[in-house]
Amino acid sequence: MLTKLFDFNLNSVTESSLWRSTDYGATYQKLNDKVGAKTILSYLYVSPNNKRKIMLLTDPEVESSLLISSDEGATYQKYRLNFYILSLLFHPDQEDWILAYSHDQKLYSSVEFGRRWQLVHERVAPNRFYWSKMGLDKEPGLIHLETSISEGQALYVTCKLQNCTDANKGKPFPGYIDPNSLVVQDEYVFVQVSTAGRPIYYVSAKRDVFNPMKLPKYTLPKDLHVISTDENRVVAAVQEWNQNETYNLYVSDTSGVYYTLALENVVSSMGHEGNVMVDLYEVAGIKGMFLANKKTDNQVKTHITYNRGRDWRLLQAPSKDLRGNSIHCVLPYCSLHLHLQVSANPYTSGNIASRESAPGIIVASGSFGSELTTSNVSVYITSDAGNTWRQIFDEEYAVLYLDQGGALVAIRHTPLPIRHLWLSFDEGRQWNKYSFTNTPLFVDGVLGEPGEETLIMTIFGHVSHRSEWQLVKIDFRSIFNRRCTEADYQTWHLHNQGEPCLMGVKRIYRKLKPTSRCVMGKMYSVSMTSGLCECTEADFECDYGYERRSNGNCSPAFWFHPSSMSRSCTTGMTFLNSTGYRKVVSNNCTAGVSVEYTARRRQCPIQAPKGLHLVTSEGTLTATLGTNVTFLVFLEEGDGARTSINLDFGDGHALTYSNVSSIEDGIKHIYRAVGIYRVIATGENNLGSETAMLYLHVTCQLEYIHLSAPFVAVRNKEVNLTAVLWPSQVGTVTYIWWIGNNTEQPVITLEGSVACMFSREGINTVTVQVSAGNSILQDRKTIAVHEYFRSHLLAFSSNLDDHNPDVAEWRLDVSRVIKNSLIQMHHQTVDERVDKRYVFLGLALLVKPGVYTQTAAGFSCM
Repeated sequence: MLTKLFDFNLNSVTESSLWRSTDYGATYQKLNDKVGAKTILSYLYVSPNNKRKIMLLTDPEVESSLLISSDEGATYQKYRLNFYILSLLFHPDQEDWILAYSHDQKLYSSVEFGRRWQLVHERVAPNRFYWSKMGLDKEPGLIHLETSISEGQALYVTCKLQNCTDANKGKPFPGYIDPNSLVVQDEYVFVQVSTAGRPIYYVSAKRDVFNPMKLPKYTLPKDLHVISTDENRVVAAVQEWNQNETYNLYVSDTSGVYYTLALENVVSSMGHEGNVMVDLYEVAGIKGMFLANKKTDNQVKTHITYNRGRDWRLLQAPSKDLRGNSIHCVLPYCSLHLHLQVSANPYTSGNIASRESAPGIIVASGSFGSELTTSNVSVYITSDAGNTWRQIFDEEYAVLYLDQGGALVAIRHTPLPIRHLWLSFDEGRQWNKYSFTNTPLFVDGVLGEPGEETLIMTIFGHVSHRSEWQLVKIDFRSIFNRRCTEADYQTWHLHNQGEPCLMGVKRIYRKLKPTSRCVMGKMYSVSMTSGLCECTEADFECDYGYERRSNGNCSPAFWFHPSSMSRSCTTGMTFLNSTGYRKVVSNNCTAGVSVEYTARRRQCPIQAPKGLHLVTSEGTLTATLGTNVTFLVFLEEGDGARTSINLDFGDGHALTYSNVSSIEDGIKHIYRAVGIYRVIATGENNLGSETAMLYLHVTCQLEYIHLSAPFVAVRNKEVNLTAVLWPSQVGTVTYIWWIGNNTEQPVITLEGSVACMFSREGINTVTVQVSAGNSILQDRKTIAVHEYFRSHLLAFSSNLDDHNPDVAEWRLDVSRVIKNSLIQMHHQTVDERVDKRYVFLGLALLVKPGVYTQTAAGFSCM
């Protein structure tokens, strides 16, 4: 039995409708009574490993629940959630294991297909959590995730599925990483760390230690995206310092560390979710074959490669159009150009399509001429992997693969209603027109059964823009009269313009004959035979640090020193001494020129240490008092195993290690006093030494400041202003003063005191801000400036502290009482004319105990 589920208005604010079919879409049963009459659904998932298991997710704005079925959607059980799910990640092998990401950045796990949940971790970055991979990670229940520490800092940690405690957490990368930079893909892990405004990209292969990704020296990337990691090699799209709308493609060796340029100026665009889309398409079914759109002199042209980017060429346009007229399109001035966008909607077709089960067949929208255009777009097809192309429609059509590529179905891509489709049995050479509905339909998408034998699809759409969805089941079985036999197949030789050796082998595929009209079915498999080829220069690309010259040879770039490749060598061991070439990854050629072009083993030379680097694991030059500071030491050249390292922390303490290799996790130290420390690392072996140094600012948190200033001052007479800190020693401090009416240009000092004069009478405001580390605090005082004033001393009893609380609020209240009492006494004893010339001051009492000199309590006028 085949079950189809169809969901209407899943993102609507009105009631959702869920329908189920058990006869390939001929009839449907409404399931609203099974899931709840007023339930609003937002997500539907069918387990790929067990089709009987289905999960529905309700709209979190209405309720937070999961609906789970174990009988192909016939019945459902509802499970309430205490969190809102934003995204789900299902385990690729364990069908009951699920990760759920919530709206408040929490990650939950379930090992019971959503029936019970357990909190894994908080402050997890969105879409930065990954399942472990069998054969690489130590256990199947391991999770890779990125956790947020602050606005600009994150950590890469690994957790056990059901036991993510601090004791069970792993920290594969030492130190902080940039937010939203963790990528775990196949056998590689990537992170990014920005230092001094420049990003440094790190890679780990096979869960080994992290190494900086080595791009050509002057690449200077400002953005990098990992495009592909299959076949033990990384393809990365890098936007360099001088690029805005294009990216350069780089390919790595098997370690993922050393990169060489594959193609420049590949066109990019922005996706619906803000992600970068690079115009690179990997052809399904043929390893090493890619299509890319490259911008040259402001013109976009499509290029093709058969050897993973080692060589590229333009596409030859068809020789004739649909009507049989000759097309005069001569390379390189005129060629075929294709739109390479793949649809993110599973119900609609993108601009290009290929299938593993139909090697060599590619259908794409595009145009021919000097460049790619969005006008006069037609649909083209190739049956021989891009060597020759045919035009099949002069308008845009969605072309779908039927019966694993044995037949093709085309539906016109138009905003107008349609009622016809086209069917081809001979790889698009002839098309038969069929009517699938009596009433024209606005087509919204197509449902199919990929890889199934049934030859059934469902078209859904609207009769009008206000009508409900209509479903049309199309059963193609009646068109086919038999199953395919061996006599219906033929052999096809893969080639590139006649050259049969691609990626070091000759490949021969089994394909259906164009004249055969039969059903291949789900038991069909693409059988392929191959024969190894002798290696030629075309099987090798330029190694890291080498560039291809006009004569085709690979020579060292001006910035590259070939001897530097032995930097990480250990005396007594060997290293690969490059010839300037490296075999294209997954290329299987043998013999031939392989000996001439393959790197040779050499003994590691004995070298003095050179290029010693000293950094903190966070990449900063500040540390907090009393916390662990991790120092990382790197050596570019020299025998790390035989080079001792001495690290002087600058506070009277130092450590010595016998070799650099023993301190991969860093050296930890705790500073006990605030200050600026000179940290020195010295690497030394029998041939010499190398020194690296940094100045580390150790600070503590600034909690409080008080601006000490007189309440009154004489015009044009100097007064002192002092900012008092708590605690008094917090490290490097900057003081910013706004004095009097000069509010535009502050005075900046490194000292906590300044002297100033006021030239005008009246009330003046003084503001000081203190910047220490990440803290900025301020205090403000007003000063009355007069031409002349006279002060009176007040005497206080010495025992008031013994009978009153020693808190700031009490002292402020007492000072206000004293001030009001003095004013009343003044008005009773002094003539008004004299009042303008005399000022009685209240006493500034303690704000924080222990910072200022204590004052006595009680008073009398002297």
